[in-house]
Amino acid sequence: MSTIHLHRTTRLTPEQYISGLTDFGPGRSKLFGNSADAYLKVHHRGPTHADVTEGSNGIWERLHYDWSDPEHVVLTTTDSNVWGGASGHIYTFTHRPDGTTDIDVVVVRDGKNLKGWLLGFVLRTIGRSVLETAFENSVKAIEQRYADALQRGRIAA
Repeated sequence: MSTIHLHRTTRLTPEQYISGLTDFGPGRSKLFGNSADAYLKVHHRGPTHADVTEGSNGIWERLHYDWSDPEHVVLTTTDSNVWGGASGHIYTFTHRPDGTTDIDVVVVRDGKNLKGWLLGFVLRTIGRSVLETAFENSVKAIEQRYADALQRGRIAA
């Protein structure tokens, strides 16, 4: 099993990042590169929960999203072609006095077959940078989304 801890400080509020994280519409791959539109299927969505299948490059997982606590979002893998067991993501948001937000993410990858075990090993060793880059890119993309909306006057500063 691989457990990877990621951290980023952003000018986004937790609500803004969660809004991007839970946007399951077309173009999701612009925010999350590992979530190709061809794999995306929303099975159910409520006000604070969702059941979604997503993935890319031959790897998919069905995730239960729970954002009922605005400072702690949990994505639990309920099915996958490679991940099982305790797999998922936990996002923790901390407001900073300067108005920024710390986002801490714990990614757990528990392989359920040979492909999953091999991918988990790669993530644990040399693949961590792939997850770091994907996380960094998601934060930048959501920041840009809000900057663009602010510039167009669609949201207040």
